[in-house]
Amino acid sequence: MSDAPDFDGLSCPAPLAGHDTVQLAHGAGGRLSAELIDAHVLPRFRNDLLAKLEDQAVFTLPPGRVAFSTDTFVVTPLEFPGGDIGDLAVNGTVNDVAMSGARPLYLSVGLVLEEGLPLALLDRILGSMERAAHAAGVSVVTGDTKVVDRGSCDGMFVNTSGIGVVPDGVALSAASLRPGDAVLLSGTIADHGMAVMSVREGLSFRSTIQSDTAALGGLVADLLAAAPGLRALRDPTRGGLATTLNEFAHASRVGIRVEDGAVPVRDDTAAA
Repeated sequence: MSDAPDFDGLSCPAPLAGHDTVQLAHGAGGRLSAELIDAHVLPRFRNDLLAKLEDQAVFTLPPGRVAFSTDTFVVTPLEFPGGDIGDLAVNGTVNDVAMSGARPLYLSVGLVLEEGLPLALLDRILGSMERAAHAAGVSVVTGDTKVVDRGSCDGMFVNTSGIGVVPDGVALSAASLRPGDAVLLSGTIADHGMAVMSVREGLSFRSTIQSDTAALGGLVADLLAAAPGLRALRDPTRGGLATTLNEFAHASRVGIRVEDGAVPVRDDTAAA
């Protein structure tokens, strides 16, 4: 007789499909990873470059200088009035590229997903990213997906990187401001931050404060056409207007006088 164990009838189980939530196996690089990409990501962003599923995208850029930016988005909750982490990630990077005067063209998207994230929520966020990319006129051409243990992140983190081309003759920089320049705001401030905070802290107001997340590439093109003497642009995010003005002042070694009554704030946002 042999003392060797009997392995008859045993098999190595394959990960089961048909989950309603993100599983650790979705990030293992195997069959479930491929199913996640094929079922949830590719249908949203399909284009000739992305469809190759290479480890990089190879493309030809139009003539001009290249603007490149990257940002990582961490927000709780993932959905908030007026938007979610998906369109925020697309618009945030598109706008950072556009602030150089460039025309944004291509994006990469990196997803860090928490085990247990509902796939229905992931689909809604990917849908927001699809619509935002379409509105901004950019293509998602490469990306990456990782899955971390339950409790290791707030549902999901998103990294987006973007590339655009700066037209000849355009040179925008925070270091170029001069005494006598005016600072112009394109809209009201603090709406996005208060929209997120109102949901996160369970605050309630008579009216719903909406995030103002949006792509600004078209606005920048119009500004450059109307004001060729434009010196600098910035899309205020964390830190808001105050941080942006301090960055401008530091880079250009100028003082900036702020007239409180001239700063546009919606009444409900100011009240909050």
